Amino acid sequence: MDKIHPLKKIVELQKKGIPAGIYSACSANELVLEACMERAMKDSDYVLIEATANQVNQYGGYTGMKPVDFSRFVYSIAEKVKFPDDKIILGGDHLGPLTWKGLPAEKAMEEAKELIRQFVYAGFTKIHIDTSMHLGDDDKAKKLETTVIAERGAVLAKAAEKAFEELAASNPHALHPVYVIGSEVPIPGGSQGEEEQLQVTSPDDFRETVNLFREEFYRNNLDSAWENVIAIVVQPGVEFGDDSIHEYDRNAAEELCKELKNYPSLVFEGHSTDYQTPEALKEMVEDGIAVLKVGPALTFALREALFALNHIENELLKGRNGIELSNFIEVLDETMVNKPENWIKHYHGNDEKLRLSRKYSFSDRSRYYLPLPEVQQALDRLMRNLKTVDIPLSLISQYMPVQYDRIRSDLLGKDPESLAKDRVINCIDQYLYGTKP
Repeated sequence: MDKIHPLKKIVELQKKGIPAGIYSACSANELVLEACMERAMKDSDYVLIEATANQVNQYGGYTGMKPVDFSRFVYSIAEKVKFPDDKIILGGDHLGPLTWKGLPAEKAMEEAKELIRQFVYAGFTKIHIDTSMHLGDDDKAKKLETTVIAERGAVLAKAAEKAFEELAASNPHALHPVYVIGSEVPIPGGSQGEEEQLQVTSPDDFRETVNLFREEFYRNNLDSAWENVIAIVVQPGVEFGDDSIHEYDRNAAEELCKELKNYPSLVFEGHSTDYQTPEALKEMVEDGIAVLKVGPALTFALREALFALNHIENELLKGRNGIELSNFIEVLDETMVNKPENWIKHYHGNDEKLRLSRKYSFSDRSRYYLPLPEVQQALDRLMRNLKTVDIPLSLISQYMPVQYDRIRSDLLGKDPESLAKDRVINCIDQYLYGTKP
């Protein structure tokens, strides 16, 4: 008997009126992914881990990883923390011609087909097909027709199905991927401007997307693939910028969520749900937004922890003979100043505003710099230095009060890595509150 995809089970529960959901960790940070797995182990839960097309692709993306490398990377973390392989769901996010949108449509779509092929072949079983962007020879003055978006989507679904056939021939136990369609979101990673007006997806636009995609799938003999489409990406009215958060307003999304009831096999996927309150996350799941994407909020929490640990290190070890301090906060900022390409388009204002944004922006562009050698070196030194001392509880209380309470309750150790990961788990726990019925 074919194994049912765990995400299909969530759809089934939703359609029975049980508000079940799952959060999707969109991160390639090792400490973040360890935290996700360690937290999931406590409840014998699945983890859903996703990579976007600009992060991981056939040319390596900005992480330097191809889909098969990212898969190995995630499973190596699972081995390290003893997390069961069969509880990992790998997803590919915004898979389509996004990274090659400057090329003519034909060439961009060839690249997108290869991208999807590699993701499916590497064992990613949640595939978000995103063809919503203008390509090189599309008329930019006109809104891209939904028919064109759907036609291109079907082309990529066909590539995915073909790749799965090849995979299943060599691995009969391979799980068939499920598909997510649609894109009602700004570019991955949060909005670029504070003043963007948020429009909740209209019921008409949602209906049109579903109908046109279904027609195109059927026209391309992809009837069985359509049965594996489980979610539509919509804009339910959530977003975040530098220092602003658009809160979920269920009244504003009411008409859209009502319309979902007419589709017995579909749920909504919400992107940029970072920094929503636990109550808002719960409301979203109750309203049918069953897949909640989170990325920057996880690395933002990690960055907060690393800054706190750096302050603790300075208090404990400054001026001690033979100790070289990590200067983590300074090294991170210096690296960002010297290599501005990952934040310059996102942060605006005078020098002082930029300085604060580099450190504290909700968009958390600092996550792009954590893997760089000079930052990694400072981070390693920070962890090493703090492992040479017994961190006083009073300092943990000062800089990491939530972790202090957990240590006092015998729920947490005092080593620096545990402290950092536990700060990420604070964020994960808010999502678990939102997604557990």
